[in-house]
Amino acid sequence: MGTNFTVMVVDEQSTGLEDRINELLIDVNTAMSTYQNDSEISQLNRSESTEPFKVSADFFYVMERSQEISSKSNGAFDMTLGPLINLWGFGTKGERTTVPSDSQITAKRAYVGYEKVVLDKDNLSVTKKDPRVVCSLSAIAKGFGVDKVAELLESLNINDYYVEIGGEVRVKGRNASNVPWRIGIAVPGYGGVDKIISLTDMSMATSGDYLNYFEEDGVRYSHTIDAVTGKPITHNLASVTVIHESCAMADGYATAINVLGPEKGMALAEKENLAVYMIIRSGDNFEKKMNEEFKRYFGNYSAEDK
Repeated sequence: MGTNFTVMVVDEQSTGLEDRINELLIDVNTAMSTYQNDSEISQLNRSESTEPFKVSADFFYVMERSQEISSKSNGAFDMTLGPLINLWGFGTKGERTTVPSDSQITAKRAYVGYEKVVLDKDNLSVTKKDPRVVCSLSAIAKGFGVDKVAELLESLNINDYYVEIGGEVRVKGRNASNVPWRIGIAVPGYGGVDKIISLTDMSMATSGDYLNYFEEDGVRYSHTIDAVTGKPITHNLASVTVIHESCAMADGYATAINVLGPEKGMALAEKENLAVYMIIRSGDNFEKKMNEEFKRYFGNYSAEDK
């Protein structure tokens, strides 16, 4: 997945656990990595057929969750953004430092749209309505990987754990000090921790515009692409953190809300009862905003955080 991961368990009987976790994550990569030529998603993307394409149960599950979030966010989350992601230099085709032309963007948008992918649960198959459709699960696969590791731990009766892949986190029980796990939310672009929350039996994911971008003529172009415009997001939402039982869903919804921006994103959070914390650019400073669902994870919080 091109990133680091951390697993911590409060358990004395964890011999051999590291090997099992590595094997599991290799399996996730083999299904969903666009950087791996023989992965399921790479094979699907290379296919020029509009006939059903058989996939594994895990791969289908992630695509199904992706489509669910796409539907509920009116396309703010879209797994068919692959052509636009590559065009802007944030995918497998290598980096770029210049802005693509409007005609290039329009050409790619012709075969982008989550409704161009049809899922058949009974037969575990995926059908592309347009053979040029290219899928990417990078906005949800890390969260799914976290969930899979957590499921492995629970199957081994390990009930106190912390699992993190590329910043997406799921925890259960308590840490070695016998208190709920304490998870930090980063300050966008500056390092350090903005807030620390107590979390147990839940997942947390953060999406932001500050880690992967390029600049041209003083303008920052984020890796987060808006399917409606075919261009990187331009609003002032620097990062959004989502808490959910499922790390895959937290991961996907964080991306959707990041695309939508502060107002529309918070409206989606309220509609779906998501716990959300936003860090919004305001000149040279940041404004913090959270909904009632998120406040309960802080315990005591100051008036400026309301």
